[in-house]
Amino acid sequence: MGPGGRATEILLTLATLEHMSFEGKVALVTGGSSGIGRAAALAFAAEGARVAIAARRATESEETVASIKKQGGEAIFVQTDIAQPEQVERMVKTAVDRFGRLDFAFNNAGVLGSAFIPTADYEIGTWEQVISINLTGVFLSMKYEIPAILASGGGSIVNMSSVAGQVGGPVGIGYYASKHGVIGATKAAANEYSAKGIRVNAVCPAVIKTDMAAEAFPPEMEEMLLSMHPIGRLGVSREVADVVTFLCSEKASFITGHALAIDGGMLSR
Repeated sequence: MGPGGRATEILLTLATLEHMSFEGKVALVTGGSSGIGRAAALAFAAEGARVAIAARRATESEETVASIKKQGGEAIFVQTDIAQPEQVERMVKTAVDRFGRLDFAFNNAGVLGSAFIPTADYEIGTWEQVISINLTGVFLSMKYEIPAILASGGGSIVNMSSVAGQVGGPVGIGYYASKHGVIGATKAAANEYSAKGIRVNAVCPAVIKTDMAAEAFPPEMEEMLLSMHPIGRLGVSREVADVVTFLCSEKASFITGHALAIDGGMLSR
């Protein structure tokens, strides 16, 4: 089956998706303080998973934890800079120590860097920051998550890429390079661990209504942004979170090494 057929099969499966139960499972979400990460943490909890939220911002992350507890779930916050190996190792250890296992991980934390700055003018420090968080952070997260998930009998990892991981453009070389790298890292890990019981996939959203998008695209760009999405609107965080939980579920048991666009048709133009 070609790429188009595979995409159609995935969309049909999503369209008929039934309730997924993650009772007894544990999910780790990086960048869970707001936006897509918060929506994913809430989605995992709604399906019965206990959730560890890792991020740098404590106040916002504790709000996510409180929201999960309010709906009857269990969650903890682990303050983490995912560019720091020792903090990432502690992040995973804390989740396992608290909940006894790790089944799912959504490696979502990321930064934009400098948008609309040409390569020759792009600051070296900005490049290093974006790569260290968006790409090295995903590598470090998988490095420590994989042994824990294997010890639990297998599971699923979803990495945050972007449509910027599949095309080029003016939003900054660091962002494009890091998101292309996430797809490569996802495919490498999927090849290494899928037969051992860990499926590894990436999601590639287009423009989603988040604080990061608002930072990158001022209000006067809204009409242009809408024209880039054949569906006629921007996405919302819940739509990405739903795909993440789907990819972690048994409904996606034959999907691994895949970079799934959540793009309102942007890449079909």
